[in-house]
Amino acid sequence: MTRLRNYDAAELRRLDLEHHLPAQADYKLLQELGGSRIITRAEGSTIHDADGNAYLDGMAGLWCVNVGYGRDELAKAAYDQMLELPYYNTFFKTATPPAVLLAAKIAEKLGGNLSHVFFNSSGSEANDTVFRMVRHYWALKGEPKRQIFISRWNAYHGSTVAGVSLGGMKAMHAQGGLPIPGVEHVMQPYLFVEAFGEDPEKFAERAAAAIEERILAVGPENVAAFIGEPVQGAGGVIIPPPGYWPRVEAICRKYGILLVIDEVICGFGRLGRWFGHQHFGVKPDLVPMAKGLSSGYLPISAVGVADHIVALLKEKGGDFVHGYTYSGHPAAAAVALKNIEIMEREHLVERVAEDVGPYLAKALARLADHPLVGEVRSLGLIGAVEIVAEKGTNKRFGGAEGTAGPMVRDLCIANGLMVRGIRDTIVMCPPLIITHAEIDRLVDIIGKSLDQATPKLRAL
Repeated sequence: MTRLRNYDAAELRRLDLEHHLPAQADYKLLQELGGSRIITRAEGSTIHDADGNAYLDGMAGLWCVNVGYGRDELAKAAYDQMLELPYYNTFFKTATPPAVLLAAKIAEKLGGNLSHVFFNSSGSEANDTVFRMVRHYWALKGEPKRQIFISRWNAYHGSTVAGVSLGGMKAMHAQGGLPIPGVEHVMQPYLFVEAFGEDPEKFAERAAAAIEERILAVGPENVAAFIGEPVQGAGGVIIPPPGYWPRVEAICRKYGILLVIDEVICGFGRLGRWFGHQHFGVKPDLVPMAKGLSSGYLPISAVGVADHIVALLKEKGGDFVHGYTYSGHPAAAAVALKNIEIMEREHLVERVAEDVGPYLAKALARLADHPLVGEVRSLGLIGAVEIVAEKGTNKRFGGAEGTAGPMVRDLCIANGLMVRGIRDTIVMCPPLIITHAEIDRLVDIIGKSLDQATPKLRAL
């Protein structure tokens, strides 16, 4: 692909500093660095910046570009829909063909009794919808005291007030006086940190039991729902031990509370199934989703809703006074439909399960013997490398988490690989179309970056 425009990188960075506030950024640090890295174009699994550097995108944008960059079909789907009907809302007892067809397609992929869909524009909005719909459901059911959501520490469910509150990121809670009332947090199923060396099955039982203990502590009659990601993404790619999710589902059913499984990251093939909960064999009542729904090409998210919830909404009647200007945006829905069509035609979900997912696991295993690596783990096309100060332990450099991760991440980027450093974990989530050769390159760059970081970390 030829370069479409000649960007003035220095001028863009100047304007970035003078006018643009990027998301989740340290603005003082950006000022010291001279502005943001300006990404200008991309194709396949590779992104390019304004300075002429190319990077293997080990994060699929932000956990989302599942079908890879440069898909002409998706651009054409947006173009064609914008010519026909660029926008209309769903407020006035109206709907548009793309939104209706997309709802039906999502329901088909969800299967079971999740046959209805509510549209939003982001994962955060999807979880806000969950928050309001769950409480509205219980009020209609005659149990308005059921207000409490139970979530997990270190979970991520978005950046809105409700999303941050449902999440368990303490640094986010510290800004804005959060969480809001009505959200309880319990231990995460993070074996490497929470219970290093413990038997995985026993830990799964203990981590699930923490949910039941909190339900009993606050009173089952007050609990509305439990919410969790199949694999905690932004928490550090935390893959729960076998048996955890079936135990969680059983606890929810025992006390009659709703089970919300947040598929914003894991949905649309990431774990080798259309949805992550299908991999773990559980049946949620609500499923927020985003990111891979359109592969990030246009902003769109959704919530899959179980039939018994919708039946009550229809039986009781009255407005569900909730929704967004762009709920069911026709152009975004058209792109999402085409995105799913591409995934079906190219068998990308099966490819993750049978080919590139196992290949990533095998490639990451090459790093397991590195002196700085405490653990490698992956499921489908999402993975993590834990950095430790002492082999065979979970001890961190500097005595606390967060020293090694940013250093190794920055080295990876300098070496041509875009990954995230979450505390002292290097995490990856590449496009589903990544090749074996690109996976090998991804792992080789992480290994090289670990080598380069070793003397600096040992000198601390």
